[in-house]
This record gives sequence, C-alpha cells and structure tokens, in this order.
Amino acid sequence: MKLNRSTQFVKSLKLNTESIPAYHTFPFNLPVIKAFEELTFHPNVTYIVGENGMGKSTLLEGIAISLGFNPEGGTLNFNFSSYDSHSDLDKHLRLARGIKRPKDSFFFRAETFYNVATNIEELDDAPGPGAKIIDGFGGSSLHKQSHGESFFAAFVHRFQGNGLYILDEPEAALSPLRQMSMLARINELVNQGSQFIISTHSPILMSYPEAAIIQLSDTGMTEVSLEETDHYAILKQFIEDKDRLLHHLFQ
Repeated sequence: MKLNRSTQFVKSLKLNTESIPAYHTFPFNLPVIKAFEELTFHPNVTYIVGENGMGKSTLLEGIAISLGFNPEGGTLNFNFSSYDSHSDLDKHLRLARGIKRPKDSFFFRAETFYNVATNIEELDDAPGPGAKIIDGFGGSSLHKQSHGESFFAAFVHRFQGNGLYILDEPEAALSPLRQMSMLARINELVNQGSQFIISTHSPILMSYPEAAIIQLSDTGMTEVSLEETDHYAILKQFIEDKDRLLHHLFQ
C-alpha cells in the first residue's frame, strides 16, 4: 500500500487542557477527553473506534468544526443549522495541518445526512445561476433514494479525490456488500491523494491495509490492529461459535 505523506492534510491533534473549565460537564466528562493523548493521523486512513459513549462522534465533530465544516456535515461551503446541538469542544482542540491543502473536502455524518440532503434541495430550489448542487451527488434527489443509496451517492459522486474526508459512522445504512464497495472507493480516493478520518463500528471498514486504528476506552486511547479491536473479537466469536454465544446471552 502506497504511503503518501504529502496527503497528510491533518497531521495531529492536541487538547488544550488549560482552557477546559471542568471535567464533570459535557463534553469534557467523556472518556476520550478525560484520558486524552496527542493523536497523530495516518496520511491515508485513520479510524476512531470504541464502544458507544466513549466520545467518538463528539471528537470527530470537534475536529470537523475546527477545520471549518458545518456541524451537521457537508462541504466547507455548507452553512445551515437544523438543530444547534453541537458541543464547544472545537474551541479546546489544537490541530496541526500539513503543508498542502486539500482540493476537495467533506464532513459526512450518518445521523444528520438527511438534513444535508434537505439543505441541498432548498438551495437548488432557490432561483439563481449555476449548476444544481445535486448534480455533484449523481443528479438524483437524495430524498428519493434509500438511505444506503443516498450515502453511497455521496461517496461515489461527490468525493472527487485529492481531498480530506471526515466520516462519522458511514456504515450506518450500508449492507456488508456495500461496505466492501466503500472500501474499494476509499482505496481509489487514497490513490488520488486523499486522507480519511473515520469513526466506525464496522470491522469490514476497519480493514483498510496499513491504516491507523485508534481504540477509545475508559482508560484512554490506544493504537491497535484490526484483530485487537473489540469489534473484531466479538464478531469473530459470534461467527465461529454463534450457538454458544447466544446460549450465554439468553441465560
């Protein structure tokens, strides 16, 4: 796998602990913040993984906002708010950027992609010159596709290469087959000079070769291999001995 450090648009992340008012209020009470360590991003793909409640999505949101993205997702040009629920974590993060700047960028959030799709339709319905925004997503209304189809339309059509892509649980509406197709798309984009930061629960998506996998837990942040992740271990146990696992679950 080719390692291209020139695509390291985002190099590292530090937490400004001196500016944090207290650790008993959100988001500073999250395990990822209470046990934060400097995070170094892989030039190709970095995964942020861990159990629910560890703070993966909040951390990704903070990173994205620090880079200038809209909290609900989209490109750097999106500026809308369906519900102002994001934290102020971004004010306490210090991002080190690479020398080069990406030519393309997108912040994808599974839970708010519906809001992005709605904003696209509202903007396209407004009178004005220029091409429709939806043309960059394949030309078909995202609301007239299944969740999985609309997600994949963004990955295939909107992601153009030489870009920085921050993805929060992109597997949410994707079948295992689609997740493997997404791996192939990630590889295409990496070969076109892109960098990914991905929060996921999917061992399939985590399997990109030579990626950095940062596992969050109550005790801190640890870089692990795919086989060392809790997600992989549980799925492997289920596949290899489903009956035994179900027996213990149902007791």
